[in-house]
Amino acid sequence: MLTLFNTLTRKKEPFKPLKDNLARMYCCGPTVYNYAHIGNLRTYIFEDILRRALILNDFEVKHVINITDVGHLASDADEGEDKLMKALVREGKKPSVEAMMQLADKYTKAFMNDIKLLNIEQPEVWCKATEHIKEMIELNKKIEKNGFAYKTDVGLIFDTSKFKQYADLGKLNLEELNAGSRTKVDEERKNKTDFALWITNQPNHLMQWDSPWGKGFPGWHIECSAMSMKYLGEQFEIHCGGIDHIPIHHTNEIAQSEAASGKHPWVKYWMHGEFLVLDKGKMSKSSGEFLTLQSLIDKGYNPIVYRYFCLLAHYKQQLSFSFEGLDAAKAAYEKLKSRVIELKDKGEKGSVEERKYLTLFMEAINDDLNTPKAIAVMWEMLKNDDVGNKLALLLEYDKILGLGITYMKKEELEVPEEINMILAHRKDARKKRDWKLCDELRDKIKSKGFLVLDTPEGQKVEKA
Repeated sequence: MLTLFNTLTRKKEPFKPLKDNLARMYCCGPTVYNYAHIGNLRTYIFEDILRRALILNDFEVKHVINITDVGHLASDADEGEDKLMKALVREGKKPSVEAMMQLADKYTKAFMNDIKLLNIEQPEVWCKATEHIKEMIELNKKIEKNGFAYKTDVGLIFDTSKFKQYADLGKLNLEELNAGSRTKVDEERKNKTDFALWITNQPNHLMQWDSPWGKGFPGWHIECSAMSMKYLGEQFEIHCGGIDHIPIHHTNEIAQSEAASGKHPWVKYWMHGEFLVLDKGKMSKSSGEFLTLQSLIDKGYNPIVYRYFCLLAHYKQQLSFSFEGLDAAKAAYEKLKSRVIELKDKGEKGSVEERKYLTLFMEAINDDLNTPKAIAVMWEMLKNDDVGNKLALLLEYDKILGLGITYMKKEELEVPEEINMILAHRKDARKKRDWKLCDELRDKIKSKGFLVLDTPEGQKVEKA
């Protein structure tokens, strides 16, 4: 049975859908004002493992990811400039709606490419904020009608004091928050934790729409509620994101969604991925210095090596990134690839008759997506000479791990003419049993980045 850690209850729970065998999941997507950094992408890898695990446990999955292309201000708590407008300044573009949409499209395409390179499966629905303004306005009307909102000069504001479960997800100390300075943007707000549902009186904001509260644009939090409820219903099974979403974004989503529908719980299971951390703390775009997937590719790393690296830590554990750690993951991945190619060369196909290692693997995955343990099971299986259906087992494992085992094959090696000439010379030396010269020529070949192997079929060359 699949068990998942629920942030709302702070414990592992058996996964049981609200109805039938359907697993509906909403994952907070990117705000497309810059390239995704590898810390962002770690969260989407964890969500991909979850999706695959649900499918392998015979659940029907409906998966939605949004694209935020308007309304996400520099602070999650309604402060600062729209992130996309700031990006226009950063890239030296003249402010216009057209330029803003072109920028959003550029970074959306880059994100989609990252997803593809990491072998992350596509959701059933991608949805853009700018294409769902009508739904956001209608949801805000319900919230206001139900008595959970009030007007200020800034716009339509959610009254958190009216929602008694507001602190539950983040285990928040509301007295401390309301005595502090969670937001300073609006002196008319009744509580410091109150947040904007619709923002008006922002004449410099490029994207604005007519609404009952004046011309303006949606608050960031209402976007996810409106889009998830459109495609998944007023209640659904799973909502995912990074742990940074817990105290504000996801807390606000719950409040406004349940205030609108009157249904509790809005979402049954809340799941959050931990940070990828560098020596100086969590990876962030705000500093302007961050690692993208392309930067790893430029350094010679296969994107799947980064996926493998992420799977070596549980999604709920902080993962320290270093190139030494990535190199270790690369070595392990290459070792796995060589083993897979070897099994394919033997013509091993078989079927999954040996149940032990499949059972152990699925027990690890079904224990809150324990990928480090699952990978340990994989290596234990490969070392066991008594298992005769290794390739079949690996292919089953890969339905979860997504390492591309089906497509692993020996690379076509281009051997320079210079190396071929040395090989011919070495072949003659072998015929003459001049072993000293053979060793010298092997070393010479190695110094040029190639390895020569003596096999019953003759000399074979590999990349060093």
